[in-house]
Amino acid sequence: MQIEDIRTILVNKGGTVPWGTGYANNYVYVVVETDKEITGLGEGFHSLDEPIVAAVEKFKRSLIREDPRAVTRNWHRIYRGLRYPLGTAELSALSAIEQALWDIKGKTLGVPVYQLLGGPTRDTIRLYSGLETGATLADAAEATVQRGFTALKFSPQPADYGTMREAEIIRKSVERVRSVRKRVGPDIDICLDYHGRSFSPIEAVKFGREVEPLGIYFLEEPALSECPESLLEAKTKTAIPIAAGERAVTRGIMQALIDLRAVHIIQPEPTANGGILETFKLAVLAENAHITVAPHQACSPVSLLVHAHIDASIPNFLIQE
Repeated sequence: MQIEDIRTILVNKGGTVPWGTGYANNYVYVVVETDKEITGLGEGFHSLDEPIVAAVEKFKRSLIREDPRAVTRNWHRIYRGLRYPLGTAELSALSAIEQALWDIKGKTLGVPVYQLLGGPTRDTIRLYSGLETGATLADAAEATVQRGFTALKFSPQPADYGTMREAEIIRKSVERVRSVRKRVGPDIDICLDYHGRSFSPIEAVKFGREVEPLGIYFLEEPALSECPESLLEAKTKTAIPIAAGERAVTRGIMQALIDLRAVHIIQPEPTANGGILETFKLAVLAENAHITVAPHQACSPVSLLVHAHIDASIPNFLIQE
């Protein structure tokens, strides 16, 4: 068996909405085709779609006529074959190709990918969701719970937080979280995504201390992953579990988070960090440090199913976005 072609499919091409970075509900898929009429499907991170297309075109020159079942060899052909370290878009392209190669390998052997990673450690995977739409934040949270979710996540800051002073941001953020807790009751796990929006972790620490009594499941990115020391400061100054790692797309950054014990929960993103096996390896490192894994997922159902195979196989899985 050999690779005949690698191509990308853009769904709802980016740049089509007039706000933010111009991306909304767009997906970027990579298809690996073989001479045996077996194809593999993978997904890159949505906001990187145009540069992913360019990277795939570059990478496929090194992979045409290679055996797609040699997943690790092909991965290193790209990862170590370029002169300089891969950037995020290049890693995302490699991630999508790697997922597609695992897809081909599983189809060839007639087994799901989680069996190739050592078999299942669980029979069900717990999910949390972002919020449904609603007239108020509490309404949206209630609608999410009515869909059957026992855990949900939202950003605590109000939409216009950028115009506010720190004290006002904290006060209004606490009010938003309190309204959700009151509506959904004590048995629903609330996850909060701070998005590393403050240059200093102290704002998130002050906020965290205010919402500690509300029983928060985890606080995501009180500081950015690029500064593990700031995450460690937040971790040591609040009783809320700290999560981060979606932006830790290189091994070095994630290794620093783990080595410093800067977080309680890592959130690797297999559409951007190198793929399935790379995420599995990071989970092993986290397991050795008694850190749990709640993978980040902000793409399509293809990405969610990629995560499912990882979640099924790792022993330190916590919950899936």
